[in-house]
Amino acid sequence: MTRILVTGATGTIGRHLVSSLAGAGRDVRALVRDPDRASLPEGVEGVRGDLTAPETLRPALRDVERVYLMWPGIAVDPRVVEVAAEHARHIVYLSTDIADLADGEPATSFHQEIERQIRATGRDWTFLRAIDFATNTLGWADQIRQGVVRWPYGQASRSLIHERDIADVAAHVLTSDGHDGAKYVLTGPESITHAEQVRIIGEAVGREVRWEDLPPETAREQLTAAWGNPAFVAARLAAWRSFVDTPERVTDTVEHLLGRPARSFRSWAHDHADDFR
Repeated sequence: MTRILVTGATGTIGRHLVSSLAGAGRDVRALVRDPDRASLPEGVEGVRGDLTAPETLRPALRDVERVYLMWPGIAVDPRVVEVAAEHARHIVYLSTDIADLADGEPATSFHQEIERQIRATGRDWTFLRAIDFATNTLGWADQIRQGVVRWPYGQASRSLIHERDIADVAAHVLTSDGHDGAKYVLTGPESITHAEQVRIIGEAVGREVRWEDLPPETAREQLTAAWGNPAFVAARLAAWRSFVDTPERVTDTVEHLLGRPARSFRSWAHDHADDFR
């Protein structure tokens, strides 16, 4: 039986992926910092390891054929990909839709750099390019509880994806053939505005929540103070502004791969209602 290593195994997506694979009777190994505290499903082998210390990955990769790689936003260390490629024949990487690069074009994000490294290994690979996660709206939780969300560009339309859909796609790709060289762009089934997302969350928690548009320059100051990265804040604001006139694209990739529609944002809001209460 094919052995699969899941990195980020206790995270937002990884825990669903591990549960799905284990529930299907797959041979799953989970890379975790502390196996004793990981609370993994029965039958899942937890192995201690850390992407910040590539030398710790070798025991976890022993006898592994396929790897799900999720990069936690740390500095890119090429040894991680090198070690993974020494053992696994197929690397499935959770990336982003802005990662595509032409040959010879310089990388401008860590996702692009990691994709480049993976392609260079000569191993089979699949990139899961998620546009953006519905879980990012958890950043509004405190404001939701207060009954009003102040944020820029309320009419920006987004196609956020449920984390369980990413996990389900990853499980499918890791356990079936025909995905080598694929770059799957993953979105939710519809594009809905920021203000509508807030209304839907309010309905899920049983509370009326208002939207108030925050002036972009005020948002820039607040987000820069909170996130500490002016360039990232500027990029986010520019993207949200663009989604007012041109809604974020919607793909049918989830339905094409899984044979059922992607979960709606309303479904995600109901699944996470307790996080906003």
